[in-house]
Amino acid sequence: MTVANNDIDLEALITDIPDYPKPGVIFKDITTLLRDPRGFALAIDRIADHFMGMGITKVVGAEARGFLVAAPVAYRLGAGFVPARKPGKLPRETRSEEYELEYGFDRLEIHADSIAPGDKILLVDDLIATGGTAVAQVKMIENSGAELVGMGFLMELKFLNPRELMAKHTDVELFSLIQVD
Repeated sequence: MTVANNDIDLEALITDIPDYPKPGVIFKDITTLLRDPRGFALAIDRIADHFMGMGITKVVGAEARGFLVAAPVAYRLGAGFVPARKPGKLPRETRSEEYELEYGFDRLEIHADSIAPGDKILLVDDLIATGGTAVAQVKMIENSGAELVGMGFLMELKFLNPRELMAKHTDVELFSLIQVD
């Protein structure tokens, strides 16, 4: 089911929280968009519609807010959902990739058998900022022998230049619904 009303201002449904989690940072709280049934449906529909017809077999989404966007996009595309989780959360054999944070390093894992050669993968997340989490997922997808066909984000923090980093790792399209300058 597609949302009939496309005139919803999705950016207006996101709440800015100044000085969170530390002074000088403006946190973009998407929970106010998620609680709005029409806004949430429209966001999912727009991402899914953008990638419809590309033969996507799996959608990968990172813990935790990425799950909230990636899983319903996978459903809309008739694809499987692959959670990229923090270390130690998955019970079977995993593939993992480390990525850099502004304050250190972290790691994401997927089940080793969740992506197979020949799969066509869409990477979906709520936000792309510096791009580190996305790069880790791209590497895990490529190391699985699958084909990354696109990346979709609810929001892009353009002022952090994530497209520059992503261009060093993949040439697939990076689609975002909301760009924050």
